[in-house]
Amino acid sequence: MKPKLIYFFIPFISIACSFNSNKQEESKTAHSKSKPSLLNENNFYTSIKTIHVFVALCDNKYQGIVPVPAAIGNGQYPDNNLYWGCAAGVRSYFRKSANWAFVKKEKLNGQRLERVIFKHKKQNYYLVADAYDGQFIKQCTIDFLESAAGIRKDTIQINGHILGISGNSKLLSYIGHDGLMDFNLTQSFPKSDNNKRDLIILACISKRYFASHVKETGAHPLVWSTGLMSPEAYTLHDALESYIGKQSDEAVRSSAAKAYARYQKCGEKAARNLLVTGY
Repeated sequence: MKPKLIYFFIPFISIACSFNSNKQEESKTAHSKSKPSLLNENNFYTSIKTIHVFVALCDNKYQGIVPVPAAIGNGQYPDNNLYWGCAAGVRSYFRKSANWAFVKKEKLNGQRLERVIFKHKKQNYYLVADAYDGQFIKQCTIDFLESAAGIRKDTIQINGHILGISGNSKLLSYIGHDGLMDFNLTQSFPKSDNNKRDLIILACISKRYFASHVKETGAHPLVWSTGLMSPEAYTLHDALESYIGKQSDEAVRSSAAKAYARYQKCGEKAARNLLVTGY
C-alpha cells in the first residue's frame, strides 16, 4: 500500500551615453568588460554558476496525493499552485527574498508552463526554475535525473551571458510530489561525464525512492528526505544560502532543517531526522 501523503500549507544606471565619435568603440569595450572572459567547451561561462530547479506542480487530478484545496492543486495553473505561485511556492518565495534579484519570467509551452530566473545579490549564481504541468510529473522526474547524470544539457542567454542549465548546472533540485511512489522508470541514467553535480530533492521519502537512480547518475545527494514532507521553497532557499556560501554538506542540511522546522513548527530535531545528506 502506498503511503498517504499529507501536505501542510502555510498561506501565506541608467547609463549616461556619450554621443561623440568614440561612442561605438566605448560601448564595445564596456560590453566586453561585463562578460566573463572565456567560454568552455560546452559554450557557456563557467565563472557564472547556475542552480536549476525542476518543479512538478501540485495536481489533485493527476498525482497520487491526498487532495489539497482545489485552488492550489490545479497542476495546469501555475499562478495559484502550492509549489509555485502560492506564498511558499518557488516563484513567489524567491521573488520576495532579500537575497535574490528577480531577472525575468517566461511563459513556456507544452509540458513546462513557466520559467523564472533569479540572480543572487552577492554571489555569481543564477537560479533557473521550471514549472512542469502537474500531469507531466513523470517527464519532470526524468528530465531531472537525466540532468543529474549529465545526459541532458542546455544553455540560456541572460544579460548577454551564456549560462549552463540542466546538466550544465552546478546544483539541481527537484520539488514536488514523489511520483516514484506511483510509477516506475524503466530507463537508466548513467553518469555521462566527469562533472560533479549536487542534488536537493524535496519530495516525500525521496531518499528511499530516488536512491537507486541517483547512485547511477553519480550526482551527490546534498539534501533529501526520509519521510513525508511539505516540499515548499523556504527549505530550498535557506539550504542554498549555505551552499552558495561554500559551507559543509552538514551545514547545508542544517540550514534546510532549521527552515523546515521554523515554518512547519515541527521542532528542529524532527526536521533533522526528516532532512538528511548523503547516503
